[in-house]
Amino acid sequence: MNNDNFFSIDRLVEFGLGIGVAQQMVNSMNHALQNTYIPGSMNPMAGNIPVRPPGAFFVILDGKQAGPFSEDELTRLILQGAVGKTTYVWRAGMPAWERCENVPEVLRLVALCPPPLPAGEGAP
Repeated sequence: MNNDNFFSIDRLVEFGLGIGVAQQMVNSMNHALQNTYIPGSMNPMAGNIPVRPPGAFFVILDGKQAGPFSEDELTRLILQGAVGKTTYVWRAGMPAWERCENVPEVLRLVALCPPPLPAGEGAP
C-alpha cells in the first residue's frame, strides 16, 4: 500500500486523531476561559457573574456620606466634577472606604469620562 496517498488508511487515521486532539484542546481552552475572572472588567465569557443592584455606590461629598448612587448617577457626578480619582467610595462587600482610583469599577467610570474643557473654551 502506498503511504504517500492522502486517502491511505494510515493517513486517514492520523487525520482523525489530529481532529480529536484539536477538539479536546478547544474544549479545554473554552473551559479555562469561562472560569477566568479579570477584576474590574465585565467578563462576557462567564454566564454566572452576579449582577450588582443599581444604587450600590456611596461616596464622600463635601465631607459627608452621600448615596446610594447607580453607575449612571455616579458617572453624572464624575462629569460634573463632584467625584474624581481621589474621592472616597464604598459599596457592599468592601471592608472600608477606598479612593476611586483604587476601586476598578469606579476607576473605569472616571477613565471613560472626558476631561473638563480647557480654560476659556466654550461649549460647542
